[in-house]
Formats: sequence, structure tokens, C-alpha cells
Amino acid sequence: MDRLFRGIMRYRNTERRGMVAQFEKVKNNPVPKAVFFTCMDSRMIPSRFTQTNVGDMFIVRNAGNVIPHSHHFNDEVTMNEPAALELGCVVNDIRHIIICGHSDCKAMNLLYKLKDQSFSSKTNRQLSPLRAWLCNHAHSSLDKFNQLELCGTTRPLMFQSEMPLKKFVAYIDPEKRWSVEDRLSQVNTLEQLANVASYNFLRRRLETHQLHVHALWFDIYTGDIYYFSRQNKRFVEINEATVDKLSEEVRRDGNGEGSNSEAFPLVRSVLSS
Repeated sequence: MDRLFRGIMRYRNTERRGMVAQFEKVKNNPVPKAVFFTCMDSRMIPSRFTQTNVGDMFIVRNAGNVIPHSHHFNDEVTMNEPAALELGCVVNDIRHIIICGHSDCKAMNLLYKLKDQSFSSKTNRQLSPLRAWLCNHAHSSLDKFNQLELCGTTRPLMFQSEMPLKKFVAYIDPEKRWSVEDRLSQVNTLEQLANVASYNFLRRRLETHQLHVHALWFDIYTGDIYYFSRQNKRFVEINEATVDKLSEEVRRDGNGEGSNSEAFPLVRSVLSS
């Protein structure tokens, strides 16, 4: 706590005035551009690596950047993640959802171990809220990853799109650069697109292209950020050689199909971080 207190004092003496000025600018009319779902890992600082500022994004964090599928709720939806989707995309009319996974994710490392049925048994789940969370809400990611292990990384996986009755193809680490747990993290990130689309209160916006869903993946050891390109069917590093092409891909996907003009500036700003 002493470290936090000292940090607060540094903030008061350095950045407070500038931040208050930013609050004043947006307090009566904040216009956030995205709902950003990411992991609670202390190494993930999305506002820093996207170079975003006060009022730019709603940020939602949990263990494993998981968005529970709507089929888990019978009568009423009682979890934070769908509530955040409604607050952001319905109440505040935000047009972009970004799901961001990362390397060396402790939640994904645990999810990989949960392949062991004895480790994921009901008795063990009752002892561990984290195991229960992952078994209940990330099991579809593990099932998809098992397909990857069965077929190999050189063959594509099919994922349910955020659009009803549509799927998209993804190659997960065909060069075998990443650990198995990191591949699972990438699979899990893409699996959340279908989970987002499962909520009826978002369906009309998705079908009319008034809402767009994007996937990012952050390598915490190199600082590189990857965008899932549906054109390239894989995660593509955002760098000087790719950023214009990726930006054009996102704009092209949105042309004539709703407002997509603000989709990529948040992602593009990663380049200057």
C-alpha cells in the first residue's frame, strides 16, 4: 500500500492537472469508441499499448478475457460481462467490441491443465472458483483447441462468426512459434466472438452491421500486438509494414454496412505506443 500511496502523490504532483482537464473535456459528452475486454493479468495495460485516453474505451477485465455464452443463463443474465456489453453497446451506442488475449496467460495455462478430467472434477471445481469459472465458461475454447491438437496447426479451424449462420476460418500458429498454452489463448480469444453474438440484445446491431467485433492478441515478452485478419485468416502483427493494409481491411469490411469509420484508429494507435 505504501507504494500505491507514493504513486498517488506522484500523480497529484505531475499528471493530475492534465487528467482533470481531460475529464472536464468529456464529462458532459463522453463518446467512447469501444468496449475492450481483456485479462486481469497485471502485465496487461491496454490504455498504454493502445495509446488511448480518458473517455476513449470501456475496459472490462477478468480471468482469461472470457465472455460467458448466453446459454448459461435461463431466466435472467446476472454476470458482469453481458451487463458491460449492454451498458456499452446499447445504452452508450458503442459500435466496436475488442477482445484481447495475451501470451503466458495464467488463466489459459490453468485451462490447458483442465484437460485432465480428474483435475477438472466437480470436487476440484468446488475448491477453486477459478477452475469453476474456466470449466463453465471457457470449456468451448478447450473443445476447439482439442480440434487443433487433433488436426495440427497447418490445418484451419472453423469458428462461429458474430453473424448468425456465418463462420470464419482461422489458422492458429502454423509456424509453431508459440507454446501450446499460447495457442489455446489465441483460440480462446476468437471463441469469444460467438459468445458476444449469443446475446439477443446485440443481435439486431450485429445483423445490420452497426456493431463490429475485433480480436487482438498481445505478446507480453516482445510487446508486439496482433490483429486477427479475416482476410489473412490468422493473427497478423501490427507494425509499419502491415498497419495500412489492416486498416484498409477493416474499412472495406464496413463500407456500405454501417458505421465502421472509427474501428481501426484504436488499433492503429498501437503502432505509436
